[in-house]
This record gives sequence, C-alpha cells and structure tokens, in this order.
Amino acid sequence: MAVGVSNAARLAADEEARAEVDVLNSRLEKTAQLTKKIQASLGRLEATGKSVREVAGPLNGETKKLQVLSHNIDAVLAAIDRLRQPAENKNDEEQIIRMGPEKAGLNQYLASIKRLNKALSNMKASNLRSTQQTIADLQRLVKSGNTALESHFDKLLRAETPRSVEPLHYVTKNEPFPVLSQEKISRLGLINSYVAGVNREMGFASQDSFVAKIYAEVRGPYLAATLANLASASINTAKKKDSGIYRAGTNGIGTYAQAMEALFIAEYDNICSIFLREDWGPLFQATCQPALMELARTLRELNQHIRAHLPVDCYLAYEIVEIMSSLANNLEARTGELKASLAAALKPVRETAKMSLSELLKDTERRVLNLQSLPVNGAPIDLVATTIQRLVSMVDFLRPISSIMISLGDAGWKTDAARAAVGDTIPSLASFDIGADGKEIFAHYCTDTIETLFNGLDVRGRALLQKKAVIGVFLANSVSIAERMIRHSELAVLLEGRLGMLDTWRKKATGFYTETCKDVSVHLFDVIHTNRSNANRPTSGGVGVDSASILKSLSSKDKDAIKTKFTAFNASFDDMVARHKTYAMEPEVRRLFAKDMQRLIEPLYNRFWDRYHEVDKGKGKYVKYDKSQISAIFMQLY
Repeated sequence: MAVGVSNAARLAADEEARAEVDVLNSRLEKTAQLTKKIQASLGRLEATGKSVREVAGPLNGETKKLQVLSHNIDAVLAAIDRLRQPAENKNDEEQIIRMGPEKAGLNQYLASIKRLNKALSNMKASNLRSTQQTIADLQRLVKSGNTALESHFDKLLRAETPRSVEPLHYVTKNEPFPVLSQEKISRLGLINSYVAGVNREMGFASQDSFVAKIYAEVRGPYLAATLANLASASINTAKKKDSGIYRAGTNGIGTYAQAMEALFIAEYDNICSIFLREDWGPLFQATCQPALMELARTLRELNQHIRAHLPVDCYLAYEIVEIMSSLANNLEARTGELKASLAAALKPVRETAKMSLSELLKDTERRVLNLQSLPVNGAPIDLVATTIQRLVSMVDFLRPISSIMISLGDAGWKTDAARAAVGDTIPSLASFDIGADGKEIFAHYCTDTIETLFNGLDVRGRALLQKKAVIGVFLANSVSIAERMIRHSELAVLLEGRLGMLDTWRKKATGFYTETCKDVSVHLFDVIHTNRSNANRPTSGGVGVDSASILKSLSSKDKDAIKTKFTAFNASFDDMVARHKTYAMEPEVRRLFAKDMQRLIEPLYNRFWDRYHEVDKGKGKYVKYDKSQISAIFMQLY
C-alpha cells in the first residue's frame, strides 16, 4: 500500500515537470519570434537612418555657410558704421578744431585731434573709394589742428620768455636763474607728449618735431641776449686794462662763465620737464647754440687782444683756459652735454696759451740781446725784475699752466712742439704722460727762463761794460734781485733745491769783481832771501815778527822796493775803495763783495805790515794804514 502511494506521487511530480517544460518551450518560441521582429525593425531603422544622413548632411554644410555669411555681413555692416561714424562726427570735431586749444580747452582739443588721427588711420586702412573725400576732410582738419597747436605752443612759450634778464642780479646774489612756471610746463608737456606720439606712429625723429624747433627758436635768443652784456664786458675789461701784467680775476670772463653755467642749467631743467629723455641732449645743444656762437666770437676777439699783448696778457689766456675747462666739466657732469662745443670755442685761446710759453722764453732772450747799453755803475736793469715777475705771476695760474705743461711735455717749449701740440678739444688723459707732474715741468720751465736771462746778461755785460768789476757788480745785483723775488714768492716752494744755478752765477760775478783784488794784492808779495851764512829762514809775519830786525837785514835797494810797494798798494787800495763806493750795489751784494775783498787782501796786508811797517819809522809817509785802520776801512765797505 505504501509502495503504491509512492509511485503515484512520483508520477504526479513528473507530470508537473513536463507541464513546466512545455510552458518554457512555449515562451522560448515566442521569444524567438519577438527577436526576429526586433531584427526586422532594426534593419528597417538602419535603412531609414542612412536615408536621413544622406539628406541631413548637405543641409548642415549649407547651414554653416549661411552662418559665416551672416557673420561677414554683420562685420561689414559694423565696419560701415565705423566708417560712417567719423564722417557723421566730423562736424563735431571740426567745431572743436575751429575753437582752438584756448577756447576748447587743451585736453579736449588734444582728445579731438587724437580721435581725428585714429579715424583717418582707419579710413586709410579700409582703402574704400567712397571714403576718399572724408579722408581729405579729415586730413585738412588734422593739419589745421596741428597748426593751431604749433601756434599755441609758440604763444605759451613766448608769454613765459622775456627778451632777456639781468644776469648780474642772479650771479651776485647767488640765486638760480628763473625757469618756466609749473602751469606752463604742464601745458607745454601735454602738447609735446601728443606730438611725440604722432611722430612715433609716423616714424619721425622726435627732435625734428615742430615743438622742439619752436622751443630752440624761442629760448635760444633769450639765452644769447641774457649773456650778451657779459660777453661785451669781457672784451671791454681786457681792452681797458693798463699796460701792466694781467692780474687774476680782473677780466669779466669769470662772471660771464658763472652766469652761463647757471643759465644753461636752468634751461636744461626746463627741457627735462617738458620733453622726453631722448630729446634732452639734442634740444639742449640746439637751444644753447646761439649763446655758444657768441661765446666763440668773444673768445676769438679776446685771443686777438692777447696775441697783440702777449708778454703781459698771456696770463689772461691761462685764466680763460681754466675757467672754460671748469665750465665744460661742470656742464658735462650736470647735463652730459656741451663739452665738445666749449672745447671748440676755447681752442684758439688754448693754442695761444701753449704758444706763449716758448714765446715768453724767446722774448726774454730777444730783450736781453737787444740791450744797447747798461749802467756803468753796475746797477741792475728792470728786465731782471720783469722776467722774474712773469714767473711769479704764472704761479697764480698754476693749475691751467700745469695742464698745458703736461700736454707739451718736459722742455717742449724749446721746440716747435709749443706750436704743434695744440688740440681741438679739452685734453684727455690719453694725450698726457700719465706720470708727468705739471708743477715739476713748470719748475723746469722757470729754471730755463732764468738761465736764458743770465746767459744773455753775461754776454751783453761783457760786450757793453768790458770792465770785469762792473760786470761782476751787474751780474751779482741781478742774481740778488732774482733770488730775493723768488724767495719772497710762491716760487720758493716750486724752485726749492733748484736755485743752485743762482749760486753758480753769484760765484761767477764774485770772480769778476775780485779780479781787482789781485791787482791790489800783487803789491803785497815780496821775495824773502835767506842769508847763506845763516840756515834759519826769517819769519814771514805774525806774532813775534820784528819788523826793525827784518829791515836791518835788507839792503837799501830792497828797502826802497818795500817803500815802493807800500806806496803802490796805498794808491791801488784807495782807488779800489773809491770805485767800490761808486758802484750801485744791492745791500747783500755790497756786503758780499766787501767780505770777499777783506778775505783776499787783509791777511796779505797784515803779513806785509808786520814785516815792513818800520820802513818809514812810523811817520806814515809810506805805510798809510796800520792793521786796525785797514780793517776799519773794510768794515766801512760792508
């Protein structure tokens, strides 16, 4: 029973499983049918999409072309609007231009011109035939506007520029020269800024702009007129000077240069405030040109005067060299300009300053050799003091002279180098011997001058005075004056250790003068005979000399010879003393020669007197002076 139930249950389960399989098979069949339908639909859809793509592709391309065309049309319309705008606004801009910068206001006027320039540029770039008339109208307006700006710039500048100012007022009070007002500088700067921008766009040099030319044309004459009186004063003070040696600072050139420096610096400040950096140098040069031309003319005229009076006015040339060199250096340090221009103006005077050194030396030599007579009493001549005074005066100009000496080179004044060694510019270090000392070279020049002077005096003294004593006095006086002037001046420091040549000339003068002493002392020499029977030689003089004993040993003939010697000595000695008193001697020369005479004669006389003064037994007939008397006479000669 139980087995039967179990089989029935299994059959029921199998039957249920078959029923589920049948249901699944039925569903699979429906799914396959549905899949076929979907595949058929996808095939039809793909065919339809291909047709759509074939139709939509050309339409998309055309659409893009239409979009580009539309954009181009919009751009053309915008360009046409822009091109039409200047033409439409031309009347408004023209009204502003006609009003001018003063009535319209400078800022609004400049803005209008800028708009016109921009519109004109755009129209020229379009190159449309239909805009040619508008372009011509705009060009006319721009030109009119620039002309008005030019006139306005000129008017503003002239209103602030006097014909001249009194330079001495500012120089003497040490006040800066006036500059343009800040308000005018601002307006002038606005105009220049506009013009500079236009020039950059057009590729023009900024210094060629009309505002730069106007500035130089207006301010240049003002600078020249302000300095004109000082230029004339420099010439007049040179011509009115007396015939003496030029003294430092007595010419107006120093004030002239001082005013020029201050005035130029004030003008440079104006230029820097108005113009662009690249314009400063060229415009400053152009503005200062009229004043520089007047300076060059003034220096040429001064140079002519100096050359005509070279021995006394060469010092003015040295002063001008120093003043102009300082001016050039100061302006270059402040502005970076004008050094070459000032050097060119200075060139004639600098050449004269160089040439003067050799000319003064030749003048000294020439003046000595041209002496036609000399004082018969040996008195000094003015030429000695004049020559030394020249050298003393040069010390006041030692700085410019030192630079000239270095450029000439040591002893360059002896050759043609003094004329050939001239430069077109203020000298640079490259033209110098770097190790050269201008003061040392100048000291050498001084010794050359002194040696030339005394060589000439020696030659003329021998020729004109002939007597050695007078020649000696003349040369010694000259040495004394030269040495005194040197030692009491600033030359003493420069020539320290170089005055040995004066000692040489003093010794030479002493040698000439003491020739007379030889003629006098020759009478004091005697011959001492030795007694053949006595081997002892008699003493020649001094302590313990017995004049009476010596005379006893002499023959009558020898005694007469001694008497003659005393008489001859007395005559020649008295003559020498008398002539010594007639010579015109400097005090130190008189002492020097008296001391030398005493040194040469007194010892000989004392010896002679000791031996033979008893020849006239104290009567004074032959022995005129005893030792104390002869000494007293020498002391009177000091």
